[in-house]
Amino acid sequence: MLIIPAIDIRGGRVVRLVQGDFHQETVYHDDPVKVAKRWEGEGARLLHIVDLDGAREGEPVNLELVGKIASEVDIPIQMGGGVRSLETVREVLSKGIRRVILGTQASAAPDLVREACQEFGKRVAIGIDVKDGLVAVRGWTELTSKEAVTLAREMENLEVRTIIFTDVRRDGMLTGPGVKSLEEILQGTNVSLIASGGISSLEDVRRLKRLEREGLEGIIIGKALYEGRIEFGEAIAVA
Repeated sequence: MLIIPAIDIRGGRVVRLVQGDFHQETVYHDDPVKVAKRWEGEGARLLHIVDLDGAREGEPVNLELVGKIASEVDIPIQMGGGVRSLETVREVLSKGIRRVILGTQASAAPDLVREACQEFGKRVAIGIDVKDGLVAVRGWTELTSKEAVTLAREMENLEVRTIIFTDVRRDGMLTGPGVKSLEEILQGTNVSLIASGGISSLEDVRRLKRLEREGLEGIIIGKALYEGRIEFGEAIAVA
């Protein structure tokens, strides 16, 4: 199972938000390239990058910077944030980014998802962000009426192979992962799942490790790494 460092970019800097709230931001580094190289040097096999500005604006804002990261490291990158058209999918993947993440458009534009998957296959993932049991979109600022497992099944029918699940209420809170929600998706679909949100300790990593047999591909960790609550090498060893 992969341990995947999160690099959230806003205004060209590495930051973390609390529950997706742009007013609750902590800046951890001014140079995302250096941060990416750090995680690569410590053994990361995949980086998870979110263009927070892009998620808010509806189109990537920091794409050139993420492309620079891709050119500076030798490990794959997956990126999301503001990817809402097939043209943008193509542009992102042309920058050397291994996998693009569609979020808002998963529920809003299933035809886009289908076309992207037909053209790029495994290089397309879907981000399902959930707040209070319902799917959140547009940088987590709007709630839909759809439950996560329902959307996950719809995405599987569109040939999506990887889903990145984020519990927004837990994100940045260090309160532990939403295991029950993850289990519902794993039991209700045959997709490969990546968990995000709330991971705060090695015990959380151990809990999620037990879901690997059911299809959990990896765990995205952000704040706990940046604040030293989890040592990256130890997390890799547990996973």
